[in-house]
Amino acid sequence: MLKIQCTLLFIIAVACSENATQPPNVILIFADDLGYGDLSSYGSEKIKTPNIDNLANGGIRFTSFYASASVCSPSRASLLTGSYANRVGIPRVLFPNGSWGSQPNIGLDPDEITIADMLQKEGYETAMAGKWHLGHLPMFLPTNQGFNQYFGVPYSNDMTISPDMTLAENVNLREGVILEEIATFYQQDYSLRRLKTPLMRNDEVVEFPADQTTLTSRYTDFSVDFINENANKNPFFLYLAHSMPHVPIYASDTFRDKSQGGLYGDVIEEIDWSLGEIVRALESNGVLENTLVIFTSDNGPWLSYGNHGGKAGALRGGKFDVWEGGFRVPAIMSMPGTIPEGVVNDETVTNMDILPTIAALADAPLPANKIDGMNILPLLEGRDMPDLNERYFYYYKDTSLLAVRKGVWKYVVAHQGAEVIEPGLDGRDGITDHNVAIPEAIYHLADDLGETTNLLYKYPEVALSFEQAGQSFDRSLKAEGRPTGIDTTYQMKK
Repeated sequence: MLKIQCTLLFIIAVACSENATQPPNVILIFADDLGYGDLSSYGSEKIKTPNIDNLANGGIRFTSFYASASVCSPSRASLLTGSYANRVGIPRVLFPNGSWGSQPNIGLDPDEITIADMLQKEGYETAMAGKWHLGHLPMFLPTNQGFNQYFGVPYSNDMTISPDMTLAENVNLREGVILEEIATFYQQDYSLRRLKTPLMRNDEVVEFPADQTTLTSRYTDFSVDFINENANKNPFFLYLAHSMPHVPIYASDTFRDKSQGGLYGDVIEEIDWSLGEIVRALESNGVLENTLVIFTSDNGPWLSYGNHGGKAGALRGGKFDVWEGGFRVPAIMSMPGTIPEGVVNDETVTNMDILPTIAALADAPLPANKIDGMNILPLLEGRDMPDLNERYFYYYKDTSLLAVRKGVWKYVVAHQGAEVIEPGLDGRDGITDHNVAIPEAIYHLADDLGETTNLLYKYPEVALSFEQAGQSFDRSLKAEGRPTGIDTTYQMKK
């Protein structure tokens, strides 16, 4: 009897030891066009986000966290590679039909090392759910960028495939998808076409058009299943990139007309529910304390869509802008036992810092190529990081450097910008003036978060030093930039 008891104790001790040495899991949740003022923990009075708020109460909430760009594709490229988007050849939004200055056959170069590539090499199970938007041709899809599994849409939910390129030419269509529908819907008006986005599993289209009312819930189901399959078996990395609240916005029947914030509030509260389901899956599998959970957004709110766009709180501007409302986004990180509870941090931190921080947490080597992010694990663990006080952050729009921040100061280059004149309503775009002259300026963000008072006349020497720092960095970045991925086998039909 004693021998049996000793054996059981030994088995339990071994199991506990293995669990203690299990590499940490990582869950990275990325909302689309979520504004700085859209969560109750960031000041929203009408939208209630108790699960996200609980995550913040149990970890660290950043108040000066930056996306690397104020639009989709560049921000996602930076998030996954730890680099400014211009360094990895994705300076602007990618369109599957090649519109707005992009090409239909480009994407993030598969030779770039993503977070998924890095962790996959360390034995992690990797999966992505949601919006990819870094190239929709097969060579650029998530399964060729370090993810073992993928379930989601290949680009923004208001985009669709090129009329010169059927889905069948680029991905394997599962039986039941009607090719005639793909060919004929181009004869319909844009308001109908924009709703027809393919839903994919790995490299196959499994639904066309995707039922967007169910995307948030289905991404969540996929994510929970992935956690259940791998918890206590393999270290795992899950990248959940919600399609919402990018317009057109949708909520499921369960959440429709339930919030005090209209349809937009319904959408955000469903995203909050999604996070709650993921945390509950971690808890039920006993891996919550060994999992880093990150929640943030790709850029600020799409203000021209009015009640179907978000809010930037006290910040000026939104998506597309170089104002704080375009780049500064909500960000929360939690890992019980590693990250202290209830911390609010105002250091300048970026989505490019996520890759090197995860590398440090997982004891994984950094990519050989140069990156721009910093390892902020010491900050997460409650230690000081004096280097953050000296870092510059560079605000790019396409290939142009238009602003620089360091500490409390932000310098803005004179440029032509845009301003929303009249917001739209119920899914219609509003009126925007795209020819607004933005003067050279410098702002003291600690005293003027809304960027209302130009202090250039008072601090010209500060402006000059920032201008010179920006020009120096821009020259280096252009010289060191790596190529965009190009599928040379693809040819547009004539």
